[in-house]
Amino acid sequence: MSEFEVELAKSIHWWGLTDVGRFRKNNEDAFLALSVDGEGVRRLGKYGEADIEATDFIFAVSDGMGGANAGEFASQIAVDKITRLFPQTFRSAAEGISVGFQDLLGELFDQIHRELTHMGQAYEELSGMGATLSLCWVRPGWVYFAHVGDSRIYHLPKDGGIKQVSHDHTHVGWQFREGKLREIQARSHPGRNALQQAMGGKTQNLSPQFGAVGYESGDLFMLCSDGLVEGLWDSGMKRLLRNPSSKDQGNPAERLVAEAVRTDGKDNTTAVVFEVT
Repeated sequence: MSEFEVELAKSIHWWGLTDVGRFRKNNEDAFLALSVDGEGVRRLGKYGEADIEATDFIFAVSDGMGGANAGEFASQIAVDKITRLFPQTFRSAAEGISVGFQDLLGELFDQIHRELTHMGQAYEELSGMGATLSLCWVRPGWVYFAHVGDSRIYHLPKDGGIKQVSHDHTHVGWQFREGKLREIQARSHPGRNALQQAMGGKTQNLSPQFGAVGYESGDLFMLCSDGLVEGLWDSGMKRLLRNPSSKDQGNPAERLVAEAVRTDGKDNTTAVVFEVT
C-alpha cells in the first residue's frame, strides 16, 4: 500500500446492532465502539462518522456463556474492561514508551481473562462464566486486531471479496482452515460451537490470535457473534454489505442482523461494521 493510498482514508463510518433473536430470553452478546486519543476515551453511539487522522477507534464484539445470567454478565464485563483499561495503555504508548500492538492488546486480554476467571471462581452463580472477544483497533492505515473464541472479524477490500481474518478457536475451525472441511460441512458440523479458547471459563492458558490488516479507502470490516454466522453465509454477508437490494432496509448492521434473525434467529445476533473512506 502506498503512502498516497493511506492518506486517502480520512474518515470512518460505523454501525452496530445486537438482537436477542427469536428464541432466547436474555441477550448474552455485547458490542463496543470507542474513540481514544491523548485526552482519554469516549463511548460512541450505535452509528456515526468521524475523522480517522486525529483519533484512534476501538470496536469489539463479545458473546458471553455460563449458567443463569452469567453469560450476559461476562460479555458486559469484557467490553467495560476495555473502556477502562485501554486508555491507560494508550497514554503510555503516546508518551513514547515503545509498546507493540500485540503486547498492548495481549495485556488487555490477559487482564479481562483474569477478571472473568476470578469472578467465576469466587461466585457460585457465575461458575464457568466466560466470553468470546473480538477487537479491532483502528489507526491511520492499519487495523490491529486481537481475538479469542468463535465470534468473527471479516475484511471486505474495496476491490471485492470477503475474508475471515479471525480464526475460530474450535477444532472444526482448524479443520476448515486446513482445507479438511468445506464451508457447508463446517457450518453444519455438530461440534462447530465447542470452544477450545475463551476469556474466563475453563481456559487455563489463554492464547489470543493477533494480527494487522492494512486498509485502503473504501475497505469494510465487520465483527460479529456466531449468531450472525449461523444465519448468513459469507456470500450473504458480502451481498448485504456491498450490494443490498431494495428489500434490504436500514444501515449495514441492521441489514445483516435482520436477515440473520429471519433465516435462523436461534441465538443472540450482533454485528459491528466500519468503513474507512
